[in-house]
Amino acid sequence: MSHHAPQPITLETIPAPHPLDPLTGPEIAAARAILVAAGLLGDTVRVPMLLPDEPTRAELASWAPGAPIDRRVDATLLDTATGVATDVVVSITRGEVLRAEQVPNDAPPYGQPQYLFEEYERAEAIAKASPEWRAAMERRGLAEHIDLAFCSPLAPGFTGRADEVGRRVIRSLTFLRYDELDSPWAHPVEGLIVHIDLTDDSVIRVEDIGDVPVPAGHGNYYPEVQGEARTSLKPIEIVQPEGPSFAVSGSLVEWENWSMRVGFNAREGLVLHDVRFDGRPVLNRASVPEMVVPYGDTAPGRFWISYFDAGEYLLGKNANHLALGCDCLGVIRYLDGYVADDRGHPVRIPNVVCMHEEDTGILWKHTNLEGRSDVRRARRFVVSYFSTIGNYDYGFYWNFGLDGTIEVVAKATGIVFVGAGEPGVPQRHATELAPGVFAPVHQHLFCARLDVAVDGPDNRLVEVDAQRVPMGPENPFGNAFSWSETVLGSESAAQREADTSVARVWEVQSASRTNAVGRATAYQLVPQPTALLMADPASSVAARATFATKHLWATAHREGELWPAGRFPNAHQGGSGLPEYSAADAPLDGPDGADLVLWHTFGLTHFPRPEDWPIMPVDTAGFALRPYGFLDQNPGMDVPESSQAHAVAGATGSCCGGGEACTCGH
Repeated sequence: MSHHAPQPITLETIPAPHPLDPLTGPEIAAARAILVAAGLLGDTVRVPMLLPDEPTRAELASWAPGAPIDRRVDATLLDTATGVATDVVVSITRGEVLRAEQVPNDAPPYGQPQYLFEEYERAEAIAKASPEWRAAMERRGLAEHIDLAFCSPLAPGFTGRADEVGRRVIRSLTFLRYDELDSPWAHPVEGLIVHIDLTDDSVIRVEDIGDVPVPAGHGNYYPEVQGEARTSLKPIEIVQPEGPSFAVSGSLVEWENWSMRVGFNAREGLVLHDVRFDGRPVLNRASVPEMVVPYGDTAPGRFWISYFDAGEYLLGKNANHLALGCDCLGVIRYLDGYVADDRGHPVRIPNVVCMHEEDTGILWKHTNLEGRSDVRRARRFVVSYFSTIGNYDYGFYWNFGLDGTIEVVAKATGIVFVGAGEPGVPQRHATELAPGVFAPVHQHLFCARLDVAVDGPDNRLVEVDAQRVPMGPENPFGNAFSWSETVLGSESAAQREADTSVARVWEVQSASRTNAVGRATAYQLVPQPTALLMADPASSVAARATFATKHLWATAHREGELWPAGRFPNAHQGGSGLPEYSAADAPLDGPDGADLVLWHTFGLTHFPRPEDWPIMPVDTAGFALRPYGFLDQNPGMDVPESSQAHAVAGATGSCCGGGEACTCGH
């Protein structure tokens, strides 16, 4: 269906973009004006999600620098008066609505648009106005805390309850604050749950279960509460007197052998396009488009918790304005990001993407038989952003090395989600962090989407395992081992689990290009040990977060397949995303290879500890992409000696011959 605005929107104020540039503020404003002119953005209509509608492969292939490009926006609209949602694609360039389709929600598997910021405030107001909630607070002797109480808005999962199915539901748990600056997370009112319909602003039901005392100890992490900061740490200054080694031109970023286009959107946050090493393609597109945080507690206030922080809340829309010296250290280049607010107006997030270089120790070193020591220092180029979703904070880091390796790191910090219990009485599914404060076991499972292009679009996927050789004629001394290679030739065959016992990696090989020794050029995906989804396979969360039941999925590239758990995981019954994408079991191998997309699950299984309170030290998870025969030799052979090298008396090498004056380090 196509709607046409009466007049095209003028884009004279919008500079000519590259097709892969992120949306700008003027472009978002232009898209909103088109929606208004088309009658799609009335008084009660809001914009839960607005993203770039990225160019297709065909459009990119036919585009030349300076040529026009159709810049489009993909928006989800929600009529808050009726609950009806509409997916819309707008051409900013042509000033028209290209497609508008109602989102079906009257039959399984349902699914709701992402939450609006205004709905969080509305949910709290609805909960606090509820006579049942107020009665529960009074019954518990908490009436004096009603005004400062925090009613947290939480995605409902999917329970199949008849009074919730198909409705726009949010749940509210209650936490106390004893003053305006108090951290509410330390004072959970256990067993008080308000179930809310956001369309008709009503309370579906209130559960008031049990009478566990509210923990009274503070959970504040502010200096004025924790005390004076230590004075023993001496300053560390990171300086680059000649400036950084990378260059930025619009969205194009170049550093040493690497080049890429850096994008940002409201759902995925950071997106990297056209990643190349030595001018050769490695990745068409890379991002972390989804994550799920399932809780392992059976309590009434937590059994349903399984947050999809991208698909339900939007990682990019909740991204942080980063600060020099705090979030990033050194010589920094920032990029701003633009998202739409609830009414579709552009919002600038200053300094949302941070780019900098870091020294990472030794790149390569050898001391020869004559005592000559040659060493080169490694550094990496880091592209990162941070997002805060409620109590947790997540950092996403893409690290590019001089040796051609890409490391992806997710950092989790913030405040662990807690409930209350009897002090000193152990719980099966939660750890006591402070007297009466119990943090449930849970997971943080991320899914990276890697649209690979190793030396081009003709790739094949191979699983490589270390292989024992039985003692016998082929291994007479018992010391031998080798490796096995298994081509993963279909979408079903490519649903795999990591296995550290055989050092399993997954190798993306070029089907057409070979290296100096005649082997296919390749990159390997190297997983880190990660538990998969711990919930039972028959559970609701397993149906909704099926991506997290395997470490690896691979699919043939198809336009629009971007979301591991589907477009609308909020209140979705399950089966969307990767289960749908791979249902046809398309072939992934052939004489000319295939255009592949890898989906990799990685993350944390968190058994909280007292050291995580009142604020959690950073915990990390990630994986690596490393060249394996992509290059003909170590690409760091031409890296110069460190400019900070100091010779040592009596040393025969040029750097760090030994002694106290050595400054190279690890």
